[in-house]
Amino acid sequence: MSPSSLGKKLQRARNSLKEGDFVEALNIYATLAKDFPLVLGEYGAAAAESGDFDLADKLWEKVRSLNAKDVRVLFWLASQYGSLGMHSKSRALFAEAANLEPRNLEAQSNLAAFLARTKSVAEARPAVDRCLELDAKNEQARFLAAHLDRRENKLAEAERQFGDLIASGLKGPEIRYSCYVESAQILEKTGRFDEAMTRLQEGKSLGLQMQGLRSDWKAAFRRPEEEVNRVKAFPKNILESWGEAFPSKARNAAPPLAFLTGSSRSGTTLLERIMDAHPAVAACDEPMVFKKIQRRVDMAAPSVPAQRLNVLRELYGKSVSVILGMPSAGKTLLDKNPGRTVWLPAFLRAFPDLRVLIALRDPRDVIISLYFQDHTNTNLLTLEQLAYYYSLVMDAWLAVREWEGLAWMETRYEDVVVDLEREGRRVTDFLGLQWHENQARYYEHNLEKPVLSNNTDSIMKPVYKGAMGRWRAYEKYLAPVLRMLEPYCRKFGYE
Repeated sequence: MSPSSLGKKLQRARNSLKEGDFVEALNIYATLAKDFPLVLGEYGAAAAESGDFDLADKLWEKVRSLNAKDVRVLFWLASQYGSLGMHSKSRALFAEAANLEPRNLEAQSNLAAFLARTKSVAEARPAVDRCLELDAKNEQARFLAAHLDRRENKLAEAERQFGDLIASGLKGPEIRYSCYVESAQILEKTGRFDEAMTRLQEGKSLGLQMQGLRSDWKAAFRRPEEEVNRVKAFPKNILESWGEAFPSKARNAAPPLAFLTGSSRSGTTLLERIMDAHPAVAACDEPMVFKKIQRRVDMAAPSVPAQRLNVLRELYGKSVSVILGMPSAGKTLLDKNPGRTVWLPAFLRAFPDLRVLIALRDPRDVIISLYFQDHTNTNLLTLEQLAYYYSLVMDAWLAVREWEGLAWMETRYEDVVVDLEREGRRVTDFLGLQWHENQARYYEHNLEKPVLSNNTDSIMKPVYKGAMGRWRAYEKYLAPVLRMLEPYCRKFGYE
């Protein structure tokens, strides 16, 4: 096949993928990959885009075997696995690349950043030290060293380091913003709340100057608004209609499944860890499995063929098993994905027996926590914009919880913190299981599992009450959005 012919077929595959014709796209990639191994990586990415993580994993393993000594390929594979939530694979590839080239600063830096984000200080520190040995002035290595000092409660030293980094005129905008966030967190921890807010606002202001947001900021929320409005449009008896179109006898067997969602920063990670400590539960921390499948459920159709729904159910189960690294049979699956309440209609259409678990937290604490976190999607949002984002997430839930026949439960972060076992038993009962003693010591369980939340260390320790009522120290800053949050405080019992 000539290069031009190959290019045309690749473009056909890419166009089919973009249009959602996954069968056509994957068939073209499969044909091309037989003669052109260089296509395997893209073929794997297409499989992942279609929701078939099992196929993606097999293809990428082949790419790995063909390029075992190519650090760049290993980097690419690590990022692909990480984007899908397959973090153990991602970590292994970063470590492999770092071992291949011990003097390669990029390889060592990638591993150090991954370990600092997902593992304990003790595991991340040697990797960071290696980076500093290679280049003592490297921005990311210096930032990670200060970050680890903060996590070890060496606050004065960490504050000095972050101050030096900010004053040095950092080139990387993401690292610069992260320094402001970390510095603000230290100021808060030492009781200097106004200084913390000032420092954080300085960082956000610099970020806005670099990136800029449209004055009509609600335009950026147009798509989420449309999704929420679609959820609100369903009648309260919609589950009955879907159940008649996809009755129990037409459904292929699937493991018991629960979906843990709610707003980000509502304690979902803590709850997921407590449930995952149960030997009969397999919890996935923010997998992108259903995001890939959701688009293949036609929510506008009066009925969806049972065969198609069963294919999606099977695809979901296989993909979750790949991410977990173990078979899911005999386990209750818990899919934890905060902020994804708009997935509920598609989830319930494919899995009518789905149990819905909603994490709640004082909305005012949620907004402050979001404002102080370091997350690309929300870093430059104002308190007003974050409150609006929160309203969209929770409005979708408030609509769905009115649906007749829905198996749902709300659990409050504050109740977990005050009495972990009592609230944990309640949630465990909801999943159809009995409380297990391991759950009380969740922080000792599955230490190899990455913590994707920004509160890595707190999740690895016994529960603490320090984050309750955090908003009160910033009440004057929250004043402009309190009226927007008031209905949610009332509906969820936070008056």
